[in-house]
Amino acid sequence: MYSTLVTAMIIVGVLIIIAVLMQPSKQQDALSALSGGGGDLFATQKARGFEAVMQRVTAILGAIWFILGLALVYLSAH
Repeated sequence: MYSTLVTAMIIVGVLIIIAVLMQPSKQQDALSALSGGGGDLFATQKARGFEAVMQRVTAILGAIWFILGLALVYLSAH
């Protein structure tokens, strides 16, 4: 059981890395990084389409990874 959870945790971790890398960049240009992006303060928009799906997938995978970690700690303590 322990080795199955470790394997699942590794697989979910790799999927999280892939999901994060697939998310589109939110930074428009290098000047925004230097100036702090103050001009975009009120221009925030709700994520739509592919970006929203990737955010949900990342959050779900993160929750699964956290739960697997807690299960591994519980199994190793008992």
